[in-house]
Amino acid sequence: MTLLNGCGRCQTLPEAPDTPGRLFLWPPLGHSLGKLVAHLRDSGGRFQLRTEAQCVVVEMGEGGLRQLSSHLPNVLTAEEVRGTRALFIVGDGEPGMADFPRVDSLQRLTTLHQSGWLMDMLAESRLTTFFQPIVHAQDTSRIFAHEGLLRGRDRDGALVPPNRMFDTAREADLLFQLDLAARTTAIREAVRHQLSTHLFINFTPTAIYDPAFCLRSTVAAIRESGIPESHVVFEIIESDRAANAAHLRSIVDFYRAAGFKVALDDLGAGYSSLNLIHQLRPEFMKLDMELVRGVHADPYKASIVEKLLEIARQLGIQTVAEGIETPEELSWVRRHGVDFVQGYLIARPADAPARATPRITD
Repeated sequence: MTLLNGCGRCQTLPEAPDTPGRLFLWPPLGHSLGKLVAHLRDSGGRFQLRTEAQCVVVEMGEGGLRQLSSHLPNVLTAEEVRGTRALFIVGDGEPGMADFPRVDSLQRLTTLHQSGWLMDMLAESRLTTFFQPIVHAQDTSRIFAHEGLLRGRDRDGALVPPNRMFDTAREADLLFQLDLAARTTAIREAVRHQLSTHLFINFTPTAIYDPAFCLRSTVAAIRESGIPESHVVFEIIESDRAANAAHLRSIVDFYRAAGFKVALDDLGAGYSSLNLIHQLRPEFMKLDMELVRGVHADPYKASIVEKLLEIARQLGIQTVAEGIETPEELSWVRRHGVDFVQGYLIARPADAPARATPRITD
């Protein structure tokens, strides 16, 4: 199922087999194989045990994989499900050489069924973007940018939070497709609302193999939209930073060469943050909201944030304090030289960009 023209991995949804066929399973241990065979025998399932190959072949009717998935947590441990190799063959055939590249983990195969709601959401483009303003710290009525925040909608129109979508995408290996859809949705919605401020877009480094190939549709979408490249800032999400710093640097270099800016998100949330400052040299640093929350009353947090702001000033990096919820937090970060602020005290995320924000004085 193809979403767009271009990168096959990012723009094609996998098919979750639910037709009659044969499921070939290779558990990691003889003990695991024994538990699986015992369950199939007790449940009346049709199967063949091939002891020489440590394999069990399960005859699957329509909907059989969904039924097996529901029973697996009571049969195998999570590690055994991850370690079991699986191959589904339509009909009653035997696997050939061309089939073995399709061998995957049993967890991946079953999770595809459990994530059917997400695949439907992607296929039907039921994604939208909420916008939260980023304003000048010294004058909160001046909007500098909006951060595009992904939201989904179920078939009844109710909002689906991003953490549920991304958690499912990681489990089902759909992160490539969801991350691309999130980027393009943010661009589409910014155009629809005629956004005139800067636009901050989150991206997931682990969802990008080769920036020159995987990001070309994103770059094309921005250029076709008419949004100035200099107004687009890509945020590196802390929880999904690539372990390979050279790979992450290649992504950042690609964005910069295309005329975009880069923000290091959630600064202070991860152990690698300080190393990434000198490796990536971002134009913006966003201070983690947990570090900012209550900073005026916590000397430990205050000391850390002061040092981060000092580093940013010395390196010419602009700073954004996230999660500002109280006047006291705003007053503290103002006094200590933060450039921009973002948070519920200013405005909550909304389905349209804010045209005005309140001027908050100390």
